[in-house]
Amino acid sequence: MTSATGQVPDAAAVAAGWPAPAPGAAPRAKMIMAQAGLETRMLVRNGEQLLLTLVIPVLLLTAFSLDRHLVSEGTKPVNFLVPSMIALAVLSTAFTSQAIATGFERRYGVLKRLGATPLSRGGLIGVELAQTAILIAVGLALGWQPNAGPGAAVWVALLVLVGTAAFSGLALLLAGTLRAEATLALANLVYLLLLGIGGIIFPLTKFPASAQPVLTLLPSGALSDGLHKVLQHGSGLPLRDLAVLAVWAVITITLAARLFRWE
Repeated sequence: MTSATGQVPDAAAVAAGWPAPAPGAAPRAKMIMAQAGLETRMLVRNGEQLLLTLVIPVLLLTAFSLDRHLVSEGTKPVNFLVPSMIALAVLSTAFTSQAIATGFERRYGVLKRLGATPLSRGGLIGVELAQTAILIAVGLALGWQPNAGPGAAVWVALLVLVGTAAFSGLALLLAGTLRAEATLALANLVYLLLLGIGGIIFPLTKFPASAQPVLTLLPSGALSDGLHKVLQHGSGLPLRDLAVLAVWAVITITLAARLFRWE
């Protein structure tokens, strides 16, 4: 007697009424969903990570949307803040959270095992998509009126994707070369600096004219500037900002690949 697959079932299993053994890995999609579900539950249970990746952006969006002095006269603060908070979500998830988590996983000696899990790079993008959806919903509730031209969704997705690569490269460079405690301190310091001078909370136009070209060369400055151009000013693909992010991605990923230490 053979099974539908052409295999001979185990005699003892058949006698006991059990299904025949079918060793092998589960479908890849099922493995990825299981791992993604685990990561999501861990994120929700980890108050610090949840605060960093979701609570802070939502609170900043809500609080600063009431500040009429944040932007120029005639501009609704929320129209500036929604693109800014999308940039902050990428910074929080792809850089700060990833750098700290990877640094401590490396210290505890479990990084190699986690590297063998089935969760792909799509898992990181999935978290950012969820953040973006929540921020857009909150922004619309606060009166956000996007000024997006044709192809805006594609330009935003491209900016977020390349920005994620740039920040991930920087995160892995820190986490793979420094001690976990140093990574924790430096990642939080960089986060605060980019939050303040990277065009996320305050428009780059608030800074001296001589400093603005330099600030747009920061990854946060390029990402936020590009998102503002697309979602706030209705421009096409911001090639300069995309090029800056691409350069950061190439440099940081190359350095991380060469210098990263698993243990």
